Amino acid sequence: MSNTMKMKKVLMSLACAAVLACGLALAGCSGASEPQEKAEEAQVPAMRIGTMQTEDALPFWVAEQDGLYGDAKVEIVTFQSAQELSTAFAAGEIDAAMTDVQQAASLKLSGVDVQLAWVTLGAEASQGRFGIMTSPESGIKSLADLAGKGIGVGSNTVPEYVMDKLMEAAGVPADQVVKEEIKKMPVRYESMANNQVAAAALPASLLALGEQTGMVLLADDTQGENISQSVLAVRTDWLSDGGDKTLDMVRAAWNEAVTSINADPEAYRSLLVEKANLPAPVADTYAISTYPEAALPTAAMVQPVLDWMHDKGYLAKAMTYDESNGTFSVAE
Repeated sequence: MSNTMKMKKVLMSLACAAVLACGLALAGCSGASEPQEKAEEAQVPAMRIGTMQTEDALPFWVAEQDGLYGDAKVEIVTFQSAQELSTAFAAGEIDAAMTDVQQAASLKLSGVDVQLAWVTLGAEASQGRFGIMTSPESGIKSLADLAGKGIGVGSNTVPEYVMDKLMEAAGVPADQVVKEEIKKMPVRYESMANNQVAAAALPASLLALGEQTGMVLLADDTQGENISQSVLAVRTDWLSDGGDKTLDMVRAAWNEAVTSINADPEAYRSLLVEKANLPAPVADTYAISTYPEAALPTAAMVQPVLDWMHDKGYLAKAMTYDESNGTFSVAE
């Protein structure tokens, strides 16, 4: 065999070896990437979000209906009472809760490490509504007329906080604000309508029902100072276990749902009526709120509520809020 032919044979062998090595390397890379991708998917935990049947959660339901959560495994769990919701959150049965500052702060003080993720409703005063309503037979024309008369309300709730703020703005002395404890909203509404209490502190859906059926709205919180918010509260231990990645995907889904709702609210009326259990008389006329894109609650929103809770004795220790990360600190 000539030297030239030997050289060609060597070069061909080297070329084949190089191609084989490259092929093996590519196969190895391909084989390694698939388990790695699966491992990364496994590191993103599922998310269970608890909520009551309220309009505040509409973007979560829209995201669920329209498939906006993408690869995130998200379950929306509905509760019949705030107490049931808080109990499930404390027990770790849900990872997040659509709730309010009062509930989140109470959970923190009880030993559940919680932080706020974003405002779900109430980024501005016009979003969400709480107010004080009376019956036409009561003869009450203004908040001033309620001085010394019983108002149906639930303690340590957003309606109570709003009621205190509205009565204060109306110049009614704190010692003249008489509260009748009625925790269940429908019972509170009926007590007001039947003149068993002089008035009632109520959320938007029942205010709308009252307006539709001839009750008298004395005041609400949609004008002036922004005093009520609902928030998404998240378990800190879930976040530290990788939940922050899921939360990022849920945040993106929330924002996409908000854009759709704000652009065409009527397209989601039937979903709102179904999920928020709106009373039949207002199902077709209920004013669908605009919703905010996900942003942390500010200290101006949260700290006054914490101070009010402490003054009322609902917090045994003073608490402060850090608006940079949504966390609470309890005074020693």
